[in-house]
Amino acid sequence: MAKKTVESVDVASKRILIRVDFNVPLDDGVITDDQRIRAALATIKSVIGRGGRAVLMSHLGRPAGKGYESSLSLKPVAARLSELLDTPVSFPSQDCTDAAAEQAVNAMNDGDVVLLENLRFHADEQTGAADFAAKLAALGDVYVNDAFGTCHRNHASMVSVPQAMADRPRVAGLLVDKEIRYFADTLEAPASPFIIVLGGAKVSDKIGAIDHLLPKADSVLVGGAMAYSFLSVIKRKIGNSRVDDESIKQAHHIVENAANLKADLHLPEDHVCSTAFTSTGSDVQVFDELIQDGFMGMDIGPKTQSRFASIIQEAKTIIWNGPMGVFEWAPFSVGTQQIAEAMAVATDRGATTIVGGGDTAAAVNKFGLADRVTHVSTGGGASLAMLAGQSFQSVDLLEDA
Repeated sequence: MAKKTVESVDVASKRILIRVDFNVPLDDGVITDDQRIRAALATIKSVIGRGGRAVLMSHLGRPAGKGYESSLSLKPVAARLSELLDTPVSFPSQDCTDAAAEQAVNAMNDGDVVLLENLRFHADEQTGAADFAAKLAALGDVYVNDAFGTCHRNHASMVSVPQAMADRPRVAGLLVDKEIRYFADTLEAPASPFIIVLGGAKVSDKIGAIDHLLPKADSVLVGGAMAYSFLSVIKRKIGNSRVDDESIKQAHHIVENAANLKADLHLPEDHVCSTAFTSTGSDVQVFDELIQDGFMGMDIGPKTQSRFASIIQEAKTIIWNGPMGVFEWAPFSVGTQQIAEAMAVATDRGATTIVGGGDTAAAVNKFGLADRVTHVSTGGGASLAMLAGQSFQSVDLLEDA
């Protein structure tokens, strides 16, 4: 899957149209986590440092697609990016394809940066409309995909724009290149023991990844709310823990598959539970195996934490996607923190450790361990799609190395 990168292209005095992922969380116009902006800095600096003209495009949130919405404007991102680059970032208009945006791009000098307004203010971005893509394609001499978090979506900026630029260089940004190398290369021949750690809410979110990875794995460790679907399948008492019929059906399929393969499927043996889904916890208790009626599982228990950590620390390749409990709330954060710390220990011992995007990335950042694992992915849905063995049209369109 190796692709040419932006560093293989002569960018001097050229307009480099870069699809970035600046879909950052905002609270009343204030960015609360700039990780995704920082992740794009290497590519942007590579372009402007070599005399290129960086034209950046991104989506933010889920606007209605009917025009400008002030609450979802990328204007705060332009300001933060300017601070991080220590250079002005032009933000020309409230529409990514209007005359003002075109004029701003045409007026650029070498080393300049322009950020276009939210692509999703146009419904055409998500439908992949060719005429919308053509307007964006006209703003670039080179196309760069550096938005790993959106690589699994066939939106205009991801697919239709590079299709419209078939006569121009189309390459990967440094972030996308790094993500592909860690996921694709690691999964092609993982060093054994190969451990998969899965958590989060729904089995359906992970079913593709589990089916794809199970034949390669030595062990699969399951925590989070999804564990209770598995425990229900093997007739364990789960109290008021949340499950649904579809998840139970999928969990049954996975249990059967695991039994026919070499992989050991590890489920929680004890649980931190509460009578209410609240941040403070209400009548918090630890149950061994059988959860009493009226209680719901909120985190893996101490015995499971210890067992999972021991398995992880002895592994050579570990991929983790999904927290072990409601880690945002202190009473139920210990299981996820223990997994993160075990990942760090395994990394110190020479293992390759990959953390999937979304909540799992937020967790390792919260516990201050992001720099002690091999790779923290920026893409939640994209990382799951990669783990499921899916190919991305957005990546296939880029030039091979």
